Order: sequence, then structure tokens, then C-alpha cells
Amino acid sequence: MKYRTIGTNPETRRKVSVLSLGAMMFGTAIDEATSYAILDRYVEAGGTFIDTANNYAFWHDWTQGGESETLLGRWLRSRGVVDQVVIATKLGARPLAPGTSYTDNPEGLSATVIKESAERSRERLGVEKLDLLYAHIEDPTTPLQETVEAFAALVAEGVVGLLGVSNHWTWRVERARQLAAAAGLPGYEVLQYSYSYLRPRADIPGELSRDGNLGMVGGDLLSYLREHEDLTLVAYSPLLNGAYVRRDKPLGPEFDHAGTPPRLRALHEVAAETGATVNQVVLSWLIGHDISVIPLVGVSSLAQLNENLAAVDLELTPEQRAKLDAAH
Repeated sequence: MKYRTIGTNPETRRKVSVLSLGAMMFGTAIDEATSYAILDRYVEAGGTFIDTANNYAFWHDWTQGGESETLLGRWLRSRGVVDQVVIATKLGARPLAPGTSYTDNPEGLSATVIKESAERSRERLGVEKLDLLYAHIEDPTTPLQETVEAFAALVAEGVVGLLGVSNHWTWRVERARQLAAAAGLPGYEVLQYSYSYLRPRADIPGELSRDGNLGMVGGDLLSYLREHEDLTLVAYSPLLNGAYVRRDKPLGPEFDHAGTPPRLRALHEVAAETGATVNQVVLSWLIGHDISVIPLVGVSSLAQLNENLAAVDLELTPEQRAKLDAAH
């Protein structure tokens, strides 16, 4: 395994594995025995960075979520590895009632919600401190100042370490960071967005936004990250839910444009040159990116996990990386 540091404050920064494991479906679609086996293998391979959220996976049985955190809490206690792994969780997108969704009934990012939801996450995980806490989705109804101060208060209390943000407009991320800096408060240091090798269109609304794919990395966010080398991007859905390799998982309309076929050709050419799988090439490309990127993989079997873990040791040559980057 390889590692990198997230965060800049000596008191809160953490060294984590360059491949993060997503626990979204643990405890719901993925049963406990399989979840434990995946988690055990990940840690055995040196993995230390596990991702969840307080609303995972509410849509499985239309609950309010929390099943993933609860299972992780049981696993952490049974294995005694609380001090060996970094658990990242999120708040703000938990439905306020069973049978509803974050798209129409989210808890939001008010000071009250942030304090109470963080406490519930700590209880489910069985930890005194959340290593990394994200603002999960936008909350346009709450002033940014209130959100920034509420997150910072948790850090001051010692119940949260690093702060992160997911699925927010770039200008809102920057504004929140400016507010925190002006007040001498800790701000967002880790950004979690959907990012992969294929480039998405920006003109097709996604489920997180009515006027564009808010959760997907675009040129503005990439430029922002290059200007702020202290930030880390955690890239969710790096393998596009299997679309690179499975015919039953076709690419969505956001990838229906002229730039997709040449990038797929380059990807398959590099995979053939290296003897690696297409998925492994994608993950290696992300890990070796010119900005700090940590791919976040979701798996449902040990075979999938082992394939992804092998990508950590795949070293693309400068020529191979140039071929991948130049395709458009």
C-alpha cells in the first residue's frame, strides 16, 4: 500500500492509504459477513481510509439511513482497529423522515443539525472523535457563516478532526473557506466529488442539481484544486459503477459526446500495454494525477477489492500517461 497526508494542520492532518474504501452499501445490500470480509481484507492490505455517511443507505429500504455507520461501528469494536483506520462520514443529506429523500426532505446544514447529526454519527460508529466530517450536499437555506462556524465548533470541542465538503459549487467552497480563514477557524480541506478518466458533459442536469452535474468534477474545480495544493480530492465513482467493463452497465448520457470514444481507445491501449485491467488503469491514472486525488472505490466482493488493490502498484510510464491525457 502507498500513503499520502490529508490536511495541513499538524494537530488534525492524517496519513491515509491512496485507495479509499466506500462502505455505502454495507449493512443493507451487502450483508454483514461479506462486509466484514471486505473490510478485513482491505486493512490486511494496508488500507486505512474508509468512507461512509449518516444517510447510507436510506434508499435500500427507504429508512433515514445509518445502517452503514452502525455496521462499521460493530466491525471497529470487534476488530479493535479504531486507532488504525481513518473513518470519514458525512451529514446534511439525511432524510428527515422515512420514505423521503435528500432531494426533497434533507436535514440540511444548520448549526443544530451539524451538532446533533455529528453526535448521532459518533454514537453509531462508537467513536469519541470523527476523523473526517463532510458537508454532504448544498444547503442554500442556511447562511454559509452559520455552517462554517458550526463545523469549526466541533473541531474546537475535539469531536471532529478534519473537515470536508462534497457536491457543492466551487464558488461556495471557496466562499466557505474564505469565511473560515477570515475568522481564524478551520475550514474544508478535503473535497469529495465524482471523478473518473472519462470527461462528463456539464450541460445535462444530474440528481444533485437542476442546472448541471453538480457532484461531478469539471474544469472549474480542477483549476481550483491546482491553485490550492493544500486540498485533497477524494474521487467517488471512479469506475463509473462498472461501466468501463460491463455491458449491462452502460455509460450515462453525460458521457455521450465526441470525446468519449478516443479516451476509451487510449484506455484500452494502455491496459493492453501494461497487462492490467481497464479498471486498474483508471485507478492508477487517478492516483498519479497532477493534483492530490484519492480514488474511493465501492466493492461488493473480495475479487473486486483485490483487483482494485492491485492498481496501487501499477506504475504508468510517462508515455502512457501522456497518451491517456492527450486523448480527446
